[in-house]
Amino acid sequence: MPSITLANLGWSTPDGRPVLSDIDLRFQRERVGVVGRNGVGKSTLLYLLTGERQPASGSVAVDGSVAMLRQTVQVDPDETIADLFDARDSLALLRKAEAGDASAEDIGDADWTLEARIDEALAKVGLSLSADTPLPHLSGGQRTRAALAAAIFAAPDFLLLDEPTNNLDRDGRAAVRDLLRGWRGGAIVVSHDRELLEEMDAIVELSGLGAARYGGGWSAYRSRKEIERAAVEAELADAEKRLDAARREAQVATERQDRRDAGGRRKAARGDMPKIIVGGQKRRAEETRAAASRLAGRQRDAAQAQLLAARTKIEVVDPLSAGLPPTGLAASRTVLALDDVTAGYIEGQPVIRDLSLTIAGPERVAITGPNGSGKSTLLALVAGTIGPWSGTARTQVPFAMFDQRVSLVDPSLSIADNFLALSPGTTNNQCRAALARFRFRADAADRTVGSLSGGQMLRAGLACVLGAPQPPQLLILDEPGNHLDIESLAAIEMGLAAYDGALLVVSHDPAFLDAIGITREIALR
Repeated sequence: MPSITLANLGWSTPDGRPVLSDIDLRFQRERVGVVGRNGVGKSTLLYLLTGERQPASGSVAVDGSVAMLRQTVQVDPDETIADLFDARDSLALLRKAEAGDASAEDIGDADWTLEARIDEALAKVGLSLSADTPLPHLSGGQRTRAALAAAIFAAPDFLLLDEPTNNLDRDGRAAVRDLLRGWRGGAIVVSHDRELLEEMDAIVELSGLGAARYGGGWSAYRSRKEIERAAVEAELADAEKRLDAARREAQVATERQDRRDAGGRRKAARGDMPKIIVGGQKRRAEETRAAASRLAGRQRDAAQAQLLAARTKIEVVDPLSAGLPPTGLAASRTVLALDDVTAGYIEGQPVIRDLSLTIAGPERVAITGPNGSGKSTLLALVAGTIGPWSGTARTQVPFAMFDQRVSLVDPSLSIADNFLALSPGTTNNQCRAALARFRFRADAADRTVGSLSGGQMLRAGLACVLGAPQPPQLLILDEPGNHLDIESLAAIEMGLAAYDGALLVVSHDPAFLDAIGITREIALR
């Protein structure tokens, strides 16, 4: 049976920062979700399984074939869906044969079922597109679906999926869940999509303590984690009580011995005892004190060891605090206005047609709709990165745009330098304090943005903008939860709920939209 075995696996960044340590895992023909905080090594684990990265220690043994879907699909202008399937030349040969221009040898080499099989793979992820469709013409969600179809096309023994539902609309997410329900091979799925994780046969949690495996899906994992957390906290509290008791007992024993020694010295001072008896009592007192001290030391050491053992079972994580300064946005202020806007990228093929939209004051507006309906295009119009073909688009307050690549931060600069560049006049102390609230403390603030994981990069971008002394009055967010771990997402939800400016958000996560208090929804078709 195909399997993947990890033994004492370790990996570090090029600068020597350990990411994975002593990982022992075995994967078979099952669906396993991989969860953990941003930067803990989830994507790195998949790269180690494909052989694209080599372990610093331990080993990876893969018995079977693997295919991987990565977090992002970068495309060249001339790429088509066929390129995802590595089928451009084979399909060109079919076209040549169909046109009657192929040689007898070419016809013998042609795979006449290829196009039908590609269409079938695309249909499994809800796409009815030709293999010749240019990738730049697809939305991010459509490209993700096409890449997933290409991953399953070769029928690998193991599917490695890195955030497969990022960028997908609700139908796309449902298609991924349906695909995995019917998948008969192994699947290792890095995700923070709780609905998708519910479909798993097991959950592997990566943390600073290593890797832990839990049977069942997301709910079973969370339930087991709560039981474990309660048990460890009880063990820690008991160990602390034992250490306090050992210290008190040692203190009481010392004070008792001190009183005995003082009584002996007073009796000896009266001179009514022979010196030999006084000397014997002094020697016995010293021996008793030494024995009591050794016993107390052993008790304290045992209690201290128990406490340390309990603490090693608890991962210490700095909380993320995304409380925001006020923006000063008045309720009557017009934030943005689109009047009869039509826009797109290819002449004669508008993505948005005759759209009007006004946001006033601290409104919270969600843009929803299926992949390809123009949601990201609308945000680009508001941000001014593209202009309308007709109509007018005006954004009338300071704003910050968080696209899916977090392009507002410079990947070549450190997080701290990005913060200072985006908030001129801010002192270094203000910068460090703001970044610390987003869990970038001390040396972490000096990390280069380009070295961060997708979730860490978004958190860095949010820290640089939301941590500023004067936050923008409008936040434009394109799928902000795509790369955040679940704990960070919850903290960002609380921070955005407390934000007093206007929000324009694209998201396919109903729970996220509900948590941040969306007041109006605009559905694109």
